Amino acid sequence: MQECENKTKFRRLYEEILNKGNLDVLEELCAPNFVKHAMPPTPDYGIEGSKQSVIMLRTAFPDIKYTVEDIIEDGDKLAAGWSAKGTHKGVFMGIPPTGKQVAFSGIEIIRIENGKAVEEWEELDRAGLMQQLTS
Repeated sequence: MQECENKTKFRRLYEEILNKGNLDVLEELCAPNFVKHAMPPTPDYGIEGSKQSVIMLRTAFPDIKYTVEDIIEDGDKLAAGWSAKGTHKGVFMGIPPTGKQVAFSGIEIIRIENGKAVEEWEELDRAGLMQQLTS
């Protein structure tokens, strides 16, 4: 697969799944044995876990908007830096809706096999997000 195809797929993951909530795209872009390594609030283990995390996130922040800032590809891995903004309108990690606008950022690395994501590592500014919700 050409480099630009992998990057296009990675951007589509953000636009279709996270920004629009189109969960069917997960099965299109991820292998059946897909594993996501993440800390709470998204301890995903596979496609179904990822779907539940997206539902939880979009319920808490229905207007969430992810922006991919940069993508780097090296061999079978893609790395992206991203930012997100949204309004806290639903329960998130036990915190009732505050109506606050939040902004946070993170980095993800995705390993690709045969044109599909098989593994993902995610790090985001959880402390900064929680501080915005609780202060």
